Amino acid sequence: MKLLRVGPAGAERPAALDGAGTYRDLSALVPDVDGRLLGDDAALARVRDALEGGRLPVLDAADLRVGPPVGGIGKVVCVGLNYRDHAAESGAELPVEPLVFMKAPDTVVGPCDTVLVPRGSRRTDWEVELAVVIGRTARYLDGHDAAMACVAGYTVSHDVSEREFMFERGGQWDKGKNCETFNPLGPWLVTADEVPDPQALGLRLWVNGTLRQDGSTADQIFPVAEVVRYLSQFMVLRPGDVINTGTPAGVANGRPEPKPFLRPGDVVELAVDGLGRQRQLLGSAAAG
Repeated sequence: MKLLRVGPAGAERPAALDGAGTYRDLSALVPDVDGRLLGDDAALARVRDALEGGRLPVLDAADLRVGPPVGGIGKVVCVGLNYRDHAAESGAELPVEPLVFMKAPDTVVGPCDTVLVPRGSRRTDWEVELAVVIGRTARYLDGHDAAMACVAGYTVSHDVSEREFMFERGGQWDKGKNCETFNPLGPWLVTADEVPDPQALGLRLWVNGTLRQDGSTADQIFPVAEVVRYLSQFMVLRPGDVINTGTPAGVANGRPEPKPFLRPGDVVELAVDGLGRQRQLLGSAAAG
């Protein structure tokens, strides 16, 4: 299934995309696409049956905002330097263990919402990523099969970063990762049964129409199963939590000077095979 949430920010309604690409309203069946739904096999089965039976009302997609595909996110856990080519362009050694940091859930916005360049920013950067959405509580998992059983599905994530804030403002990556609007998510949550191999997905990102990133999850140092297993040794992953699994080569910070960091007015588009496409116009936090 392809699950999504549509409507004004903060008032999204649950929906699904049917086989013909039509938006279907789920609000009579479930209150939201969130951890409660993703952790409830019976509720998911009801949604699937209604969707396949064509019994759900049609939503008019014209001018309908698509929000983040998961509501009520508890935490966003991120893995850095998880692609061999990105580590190489960063001049970094391949990590021995996953490099982990967090993003606040309130950085999450819809896939086509405006991304705000922070006040004082000179090095706002792009990162297309595969995001994993958790569907079962995961703690101290003992293997990859157990880890994959905890995955509800996948979506597209844009892990926007401010490199100066990350590297030159006291050594905390959080400063450059948690600016408002810095995690567009969606458009859909594609359930795990429709993604048979998360290590065979192409990822691409364009800035103002120019292809900047073109990679594959096959290049991940730590695959999805290992990331979920590993994280469960240090924190409890709960239904509705999101994991950003890293970005391939091609970020602005890895390019020769002058590095083409993002500015207000730029347009970023990104896609992951089978998971949909995002488009964001860059705005200015100073103007807001």
